[in-house]
Amino acid sequence: MKDAPLPFAITLDPGSSLQNHTGSWRTERPVYVDRLPPCNNACPAGENIQKWLFEAEGGDYAAAWQVLMEDNPLPSVMGRVCYHSCETACNRAQLDEAVSIHAVERFLGDYAIREGLVPAFEAEPSGKRVLVVGAGPSGLSAAYHLTRLGHSVTIREAGPMAGGMMRFGIPKYRLPRDVLDAEIARIVAMGVTLELDNKVEDIEAAFAKDGFDAIFVAVGAHLARRTEIPAHAAGRILDAVSFLRDMELGAEPPQLGRRVIVYGGGNTAMDVARTARRLGAEEAMIVYRRTREQMPAHDFEAREAEDEGVMIHWLRTIKAIDETTFTVEKMRIDEEGRPQPTGEFETLEADTLVLALGQDVDTSFLERVPGVTIAKDGVVAVDGQMMTGRAGLFAGGDMVPSERTVTVGVGHGKKAARNIDAWLRGDRYEKPPKPELASFRNLNTWYYDDAPPRMQGQLDLLRRQTGFEEVEKGLTEANALFEARRCLSCGNCFECDNCYGVCPDNAVIKLGPGRRFRIDLDYCKGCGICAAECPCGAIKMVPEMP
Repeated sequence: MKDAPLPFAITLDPGSSLQNHTGSWRTERPVYVDRLPPCNNACPAGENIQKWLFEAEGGDYAAAWQVLMEDNPLPSVMGRVCYHSCETACNRAQLDEAVSIHAVERFLGDYAIREGLVPAFEAEPSGKRVLVVGAGPSGLSAAYHLTRLGHSVTIREAGPMAGGMMRFGIPKYRLPRDVLDAEIARIVAMGVTLELDNKVEDIEAAFAKDGFDAIFVAVGAHLARRTEIPAHAAGRILDAVSFLRDMELGAEPPQLGRRVIVYGGGNTAMDVARTARRLGAEEAMIVYRRTREQMPAHDFEAREAEDEGVMIHWLRTIKAIDETTFTVEKMRIDEEGRPQPTGEFETLEADTLVLALGQDVDTSFLERVPGVTIAKDGVVAVDGQMMTGRAGLFAGGDMVPSERTVTVGVGHGKKAARNIDAWLRGDRYEKPPKPELASFRNLNTWYYDDAPPRMQGQLDLLRRQTGFEEVEKGLTEANALFEARRCLSCGNCFECDNCYGVCPDNAVIKLGPGRRFRIDLDYCKGCGICAAECPCGAIKMVPEMP
């Protein structure tokens, strides 16, 4: 019987030793890397999106939800109201269409509520007590993560219900209250103390008398901004914040009349106009001084409002009111992108005006706290650890300079919890450096079939205009599974065995399920085929060290 042939590389290089095999030929060597998926990078809540999608595509929804809950305690809420910047960044959008990440997240959140899942965590009690001021997304998130870290947390909320602007600023047709209540109840069940109708007005007393070791203030932007409009005999004028709050508290719906004008171009303006239609207004109009491209509202919000019969008057500003007659001036955009008056006027008729010009935070309770700096626009100055100038007092959410969304608020809560935890332990939290971003050019997309996303259904238009039933529908289990499997696993090995199969020198060694691979450098000649053929870009060629 003949001896087995020597490895192919050695027959090509008779001068190499058995110890070195082909390693001396290389100018580059392959290295397995974990690049940062663009979806993860774009998520304001810092979710490990790719990781929970990986669990979901295997059908283990409970495991996927547990991964989600490591970063975000409100996945069912977030899957409905997040503006999913992750999908804007998704590499799959350059292949066909982005993965519908928010829809899978909503499916997992609803699955957990339906199945009664609870977050898995183990933490030794620290003996430290933390007060969270405000039960909005940022405060709830901070309380959740602080509890997971072993601290005793109390939330004090000035209002009669928890949820903040999720409850008082987002209508029920976008966020059903049973969903919101279920996710809040789960946080409370972890051991968080929730005190409603308890407005905090003395921070120093909370430290000195109540014995809290740290405080996180996360009061939402509940104060409506006003504007001066000359009015000879103004009719009914409301502000958007109070209007939506009254709707939530079950007060008698305001008598809007037949025609309503909403002044503003943000998401709140869209919500108010759509709510007015549901309350029976025959005409709901939005007046905004800039163009559609410049509006702060997301385009899909404006599109859905128009679908429901809302008329949007772009490049208009209200100059005067005389009972039910509104004089509006047409605007133009100058070279710098700013609206300028044209001197051209027209009139609109309406019974009610609702001002939706933005909101501010009530920071008056912080003005007496030594070391706290409050800017002219009402936001609180914090350092890189989210701490104010008063030691042990942290702030986040709407109270600090940032985009005011639920997702950003949840992210602030997690970040604040990590910094508070480190401070209480006499340490300083340092965020680990980010890996290299997984770009589309790193992928071999021809390994993937075209797979258009599964679309979420919508409530029919007539029912949308006449009631507050949820507009957007969720994915079925089959659709959620399909959608999760559309993920390209950008930059991270998912053990497809491609490198193992294409290596001409058998230099790729399988390490077993979940353990990926390694390169046997004694046999690798640095040809780079494995890196070139890796579908997800998880292999990088690096220069051979001398």
